[in-house]
Amino acid sequence: MAFISIFDVIGPNMIGPSSSHTAGACSIAYLAQKMAPGPIVSADFTLYGSFARTYRGHGTDRALLGGIMGFATDDRRIPDSFRIAREKGLSYHFSINKEEEEIHPNTADICMKTADGKTLTVRGESLGGGKVRITRINQVDVDFSGEYSTLIVIHSDKPGVVAHITKCLSDRNVNIAFMKLFREAKGQTAYSIVESDGKLPEDISADIRENMYVQDVMLVQP
Repeated sequence: MAFISIFDVIGPNMIGPSSSHTAGACSIAYLAQKMAPGPIVSADFTLYGSFARTYRGHGTDRALLGGIMGFATDDRRIPDSFRIAREKGLSYHFSINKEEEEIHPNTADICMKTADGKTLTVRGESLGGGKVRITRINQVDVDFSGEYSTLIVIHSDKPGVVAHITKCLSDRNVNIAFMKLFREAKGQTAYSIVESDGKLPEDISADIRENMYVQDVMLVQP
């Protein structure tokens, strides 16, 4: 029997009306913006399943937009996300995908563009009770919750890279809770994702980037 805590029952502090359609949507976008390689100037949201059917009534659109601007689930500015985005000069667009059915019902794709022209696409799923998981980054399937401090290393699928990452963490006395490797295909781009019980050192990225096969490093702290 799975353990359910009182926090799973009550859910997070949030601006309503729905933990899955509002708080969960906000959390997905909040995590996504932490991965962006710079200030976000535009965001395109593609909604699937239940998100696509009820996003206006449940405030999913406002929550996603708020999360992209760095608003947490309990931020009272979420209902005013549209106005705040306009004032900030943040461009946004919502699209509905009703064709893809083999997908979690509360799913959103977020394509972010930064001021220097870089793009990043993130897919997230809202699991209920405010819990979420990130399931795709730039068309590569991944899996992490954002509940732990998370290190995401994008690198070529070459021998020794994972060992380099773990050595950098060990040298800093970082305790690894979970570590997973995802890749496009053998020998191509890979994503190493490390979740830690404690906060990760903000400057760990510089150490990891010293490996010639490392392309990018992202830190997502709770």
